[in-house]
Amino acid sequence: MPDMQWWREARFGMFIHWGIYAVAAGRWKGEFVPSLGEWVMYNGKIPVEEYEKLAGQFNPVKFDAEEWVSLADRAGMRYLTITAKHHDGFAMFDSPSSEYDIVDATPYAHDVMADLAEACERHGIKLCFYYSQAQDWHHPGGEGHWDRADNWHTKTVAEEEFAAYLEEKAKPQVRELLTQYGPIGLIWFDTPVAINPEQSQSLVDLVHELQPKCLVNGRVGNEKGDYSSLGDNQIPRGPVKGDWETPATINDTWGFKVDDENWKSTETLLKLLVDLASKGVNYLLNVGPTAEGIIPPESVRRLEEIGAWMDVNGEAIYATQPNPWPWEFEWGRVTVKPGPSGKLFLHMYEWPGCVSIAGLCNTVTRATLLSDPDAELHVAQTYEPQAKLHMLSVDLPAECPDEPVTVVQVEFEGELEVDA
Repeated sequence: MPDMQWWREARFGMFIHWGIYAVAAGRWKGEFVPSLGEWVMYNGKIPVEEYEKLAGQFNPVKFDAEEWVSLADRAGMRYLTITAKHHDGFAMFDSPSSEYDIVDATPYAHDVMADLAEACERHGIKLCFYYSQAQDWHHPGGEGHWDRADNWHTKTVAEEEFAAYLEEKAKPQVRELLTQYGPIGLIWFDTPVAINPEQSQSLVDLVHELQPKCLVNGRVGNEKGDYSSLGDNQIPRGPVKGDWETPATINDTWGFKVDDENWKSTETLLKLLVDLASKGVNYLLNVGPTAEGIIPPESVRRLEEIGAWMDVNGEAIYATQPNPWPWEFEWGRVTVKPGPSGKLFLHMYEWPGCVSIAGLCNTVTRATLLSDPDAELHVAQTYEPQAKLHMLSVDLPAECPDEPVTVVQVEFEGELEVDA
């Protein structure tokens, strides 16, 4: 059976978009190509034979798997998902079924995925692979070729050609990913385009056959998979039902693009992590390394700052459930760990001096700050019989000790009961 428990508890993962498109870095023949770095072949309308030459220039001599995985670990990320093959069709691993890969087609001639597998095992981080199952701009049977239609999501390949591509390339490479690198946490498929329900299910079955605990995300297509993916950078309006994940960027692009300096602040990223956790959604936050193998320092700094916050407040993110109230609070967000001795976590964006919550029926036994667990906060609980209203008030210290988000931990007795 697929193992959902680790994924539900993880809440926070690293996405890595890395491929030979990093050589172009958003440029082609001296001109900037609009949109995303990893889409330079499509948006730049680059012929296959010209794009292939980027492989000969890809030599990431500064790549250090330990450095990358250590960064994910320090950031508090519990899983790492890297592009094994993006839409350009280039395999970033040693693929026996294709010579269009990092070992056979680049001067680097080394399998970076093997290094990442070892580093992830050392750090206790789940290694996961992104694989573009439908779009493949290199294989004639793949979808999404820029010279066949005005948009990538239009079906352009005959059914028999696409079926042949799946059998000749996609399935063999998925098999390789699941048999060459030890236990894999999940396979992250993307943009199903013209794939039919039977083909989507066959990919799910292949993954589960080779590694029964390995998860498959919902972008395998046709409402298949073990959990669902929201849109890129999408934030739901409220708590969601079921298992969901949001893939998100630190700047605008996924793959490295030299002119993208639109970096989100650490505060923005941290509040997105908190907001998504409060809605029951995992946060898969992307980095786009350079062609040399360097994660941009702007990304490193932000992830380390998030990690410093997680070192103190991670309990309010990992293995939590979403806000049980049918509304959000002006002062911040709520996550919960239910149980015989449950905990509410109040993520304070603002610092009002006293925070009040209506509708908590349980008896509160203690309230503290996660950043100062030995100092108990004053708590008052009241009940108004006529209004049938339970009120909880927690007095906060005069000064906010842990910006930009301070977490108040409220411990309560019994199974969580909210009257709202």
